[in-house]
Amino acid sequence: MKEKKHSKKAILPRLVPREGDPQIVRVGNKNLFFKDMYVTLLAKPWFQLLGICGAFYLLSNLFFASIYYINLDGIEHATGFADAFFFSVQTMATIGYGRMAPITLLVNFVVTFEALWGFAFFAFMTGLVFAKFSRPTAHVLFTDVAVISDYDGVPHFKIRLANQRHNRIVDATAHLILLRNVVTKEGYTMRRFVDLHLERNHVPFLQLSWTLLHKIDENSPLFGLSLADMRNQGDEIIVTLVGVDETLSQTIHARHSYLADEIIPGGFFEDIIQRVDDHVEVDYSKFHTVRVKEGF
Repeated sequence: MKEKKHSKKAILPRLVPREGDPQIVRVGNKNLFFKDMYVTLLAKPWFQLLGICGAFYLLSNLFFASIYYINLDGIEHATGFADAFFFSVQTMATIGYGRMAPITLLVNFVVTFEALWGFAFFAFMTGLVFAKFSRPTAHVLFTDVAVISDYDGVPHFKIRLANQRHNRIVDATAHLILLRNVVTKEGYTMRRFVDLHLERNHVPFLQLSWTLLHKIDENSPLFGLSLADMRNQGDEIIVTLVGVDETLSQTIHARHSYLADEIIPGGFFEDIIQRVDDHVEVDYSKFHTVRVKEGF
């Protein structure tokens, strides 16, 4: 056998995209950003979330600073736009250093409205950041490729996954699903989900790694298919994992998918777990390494 490390090459848009894959673009769908702002922002990566909130905070202060600048004589000791801007920052954050203060009725009204706006803004930001921090996430590692090789003399479709955290995922349940384009008798093309039965789809806890096995026999949707057939049909094999994080006591989810070009016939995953003296060693540097059996 020879060892092989697979290089990712995404060709088709997939339902479960990887980094660098073609993305799914929704055309003709209404923009729900303002109608569903909380969920939309919560789903953003950290750098985008902080960037949006920072930009919104800056624009809010610039807006109020412009009003103060127009009425600059209503702020004690203010001499320019910079003073108006920082007066806005102090007002929104309810800091109040005392050097600058509103002295006219109009500016007091603006300060009242900005203070109310600041309370709402910071409350929204606090809730959003707290929810982002406390939201359970699964740090589950999936192999870059899947393999097809014998197990007990029968070809099996195999995927390896591992828990990257140092705790355990309790009641871990995995599902393997084939997403396939099907043409109906009426000539319509539809995407169908087909279950792929696993030899074992549940473990009481997942601490290290787990290899999922699907037997390719007469009852398997993969039986008799070549990789070229799967490629032509646009098949995508999706694996999902659901479990309870032992530390957080909350349900976590993880998912991954494989296209035909990410399946290696005759492949065997390199062993990553071995006993060394009085401890068990897990070598993640070999996690994606596949040994290929010639002539499979």
